[in-house]
Amino acid sequence: MQLPPSLTERLPFLAPLEQDWLPFHRAVLIGASAFYLLFLFQLTQGGGFPPLMDLVFVPVHEGGHLLFRFAGWEFLAVAGGTMLQLGVPLMLAMWFIFKRQVPGTVFCMFFFFEQFLPIATYMADARAQELPLLTVGDADYVIHDWNYLFDALGVLDHDIGIARVVRVIGWIGMLGTVGWLVWRGVKSPAVERKPQPFF
Repeated sequence: MQLPPSLTERLPFLAPLEQDWLPFHRAVLIGASAFYLLFLFQLTQGGGFPPLMDLVFVPVHEGGHLLFRFAGWEFLAVAGGTMLQLGVPLMLAMWFIFKRQVPGTVFCMFFFFEQFLPIATYMADARAQELPLLTVGDADYVIHDWNYLFDALGVLDHDIGIARVVRVIGWIGMLGTVGWLVWRGVKSPAVERKPQPFF
């Protein structure tokens, strides 16, 4: 990917994006593809590893509420949970993109899009409010994030429709990310040396 010279001159930190992606072993392609396909299959079945992975993001989500609470704006504090839940894998993906490492980029982007699914479930519950809620801090002051956000935005009556769109985006993103991994893996030259470390 060639960036305009003027852009890289003004923003030299973008220069790594002009480099080719690092090659990686076919064994990584096979192992990673098997992992993602198994994960996607388990998502369709509603069990297995995916719910455990979602639990990893619960403290990230709750931490987002605490982090953005410092801004002093309740809307941002409530939205901050989802913002950090998506922001963490996206920021990690950016790190791998600048390092030009395909497997790390794919892993982070896959779970960025995977988090659209539990977010969609939470969104679809905005009016019904049947899901159990977690909080950090005062247990007497627990609000449903998406009931509050959708109500503030005037779209509460469309919670299920919005959730469906978010869920579709998540699935398209996950499938597209795995497809990009396979495309890069097939295109990647054979690697004779040791694979690049993630960090």
